[in-house]
Amino acid sequence: MAKLGPAQYSPYPVAVYEGVLNPPPGKALLFNDIVDEETAMREAAKAMLTRENATIFPGPQVLYAWNEEAKKKAKLIKEMAEVLNAKIIPMYDYRPKYPKIDPDIEINPNHPNLTIWHNKIKACIFIGVHCHYANVALKIIRSETDCFTIAMCSMAGHEDAMITVRDQHSEDLEKFIEIAKEVKKELGLA
Repeated sequence: MAKLGPAQYSPYPVAVYEGVLNPPPGKALLFNDIVDEETAMREAAKAMLTRENATIFPGPQVLYAWNEEAKKKAKLIKEMAEVLNAKIIPMYDYRPKYPKIDPDIEINPNHPNLTIWHNKIKACIFIGVHCHYANVALKIIRSETDCFTIAMCSMAGHEDAMITVRDQHSEDLEKFIEIAKEVKKELGLA
């Protein structure tokens, strides 16, 4: 059963070992449960609007203008951050920076747990982060922090996120922004 962390300092509490798998197309994952995308989006918006230091982590797939979809998503992420009152910390560089990381000077996405600890982030969205990196980062975050993680993936999703919404493209981000606006009004934050 996937739980809000910290899970343990061990490689074994990964969600797939606990029987949690990615959702089928058209569905989303909310902790262990397969749900409708809209349900997951509402819960994601609620988490981002009610937890401290909500942050969006956009990755290279949206940070670099390599196609029209990436350009559109980048603009939508800025709008999303405004609606959610969230910070944006880009994950543009996956290269290791050893032997010492100084989180006051640089962002090191190879150690997302340090970024989350240092900034006291209690909810985050990964979007446009390459799947191989997101999979590892979400396992580290789940094991070592109590951050509520949300993955908005353009492919199959990530089972170690508290919420994963798969097959996300610009029209889906537009839908999420509208849902977030509704949730914000419902919570009396608008």
